[in-house]
Amino acid sequence: MRIVFIGPPGAGKGTQAARLIETYQMAHLSTGDMLRAARDAQTEVGRKADEYMSAGNLVPDEIIVAIISDRLGEPDCQQGYLLDGFPRTIAQAESLDAMLDKKQTPLDVVLELKVPEEELFNRLAGRGRADDTPEVIRQRLVAYRQQTEPLLAYYSGKGLLQSIDGVGTVDEIFERAKAVLAPLASQ
Repeated sequence: MRIVFIGPPGAGKGTQAARLIETYQMAHLSTGDMLRAARDAQTEVGRKADEYMSAGNLVPDEIIVAIISDRLGEPDCQQGYLLDGFPRTIAQAESLDAMLDKKQTPLDVVLELKVPEEELFNRLAGRGRADDTPEVIRQRLVAYRQQTEPLLAYYSGKGLLQSIDGVGTVDEIFERAKAVLAPLASQ
């Protein structure tokens, strides 16, 4: 299965992604994890990404696309993957589509985790990350609404979008995700 996982900051994508990749034995491609690793390693790309992340802004497409393009070529992605945090914009989705078309490996599903904004704010404020100040949280949620929400219509138009309720226990949300993915897993 080739999955794009979409949801706002604080929706619980990381928690659910970890369970899904274990259950379905697929590669987890988290741009957030890859960017934080690059930042912590102080690579050139990591330092550039950190400038944007520290200000609560999204990292530019060319930096993300460079990381993802390389990663999709690795052996563990051949049996399927879950893209978490990419694409975030229509331009990124179009770049991803073009890349996957060349490889003749189209996406199977785009899974959206829906969570009300007040719940997101409370979750993010409670995480304790240095970059989770109220101002930065608000900026990230605004950036998500402006840049990423248009992807929902884009993927819906392609017949790929499946939305699940992201409020409830971790187990309840996981069962909702599995219910959507089960028909694909059996193919």
